[in-house]
Amino acid sequence: MISIKQINEKDIDLCFELDSHTISLWSKKQWANEFKKEGTKIFGLLISNIVIGLCVFQVILDEGQINYFVVNKKFRKKGFGSYLMSYLIKKCEKLNLKKILLEVSQGNVIAEKFYSRFDFSTVGVRKNYYKDGSHALLKEKKLTTK
Repeated sequence: MISIKQINEKDIDLCFELDSHTISLWSKKQWANEFKKEGTKIFGLLISNIVIGLCVFQVILDEGQINYFVVNKKFRKKGFGSYLMSYLIKKCEKLNLKKILLEVSQGNVIAEKFYSRFDFSTVGVRKNYYKDGSHALLKEKKLTTK
């Protein structure tokens, strides 16, 4: 059974482990800091109580910022990432947020295609942003508020 639940600070090891086996973005200390940021929520995508995906999301005024989004490599291209993103977009709409922002490496073509399917468009570039020298593409999705 697929479910999404909010992850809390006691699950730092779980978050760090999934990160280590996927995009290796943050240290354990950086994960701990994410849990302390005001307005930040961490959602886990679970199959039978096993976390296969994570999204770190922060509300800043009337905008949502995706700080981290990943699905375990074994579960990619099976709709799980879309399930998590759709959940997040609905949550943002319920909060009456105007837009969702994120950044992605210009070299991450698969992620770029994924985000474009959800109508994220590139609104800026941070040159040489990542350790490997690649640029960060700033993406935005405008939301319809009711």
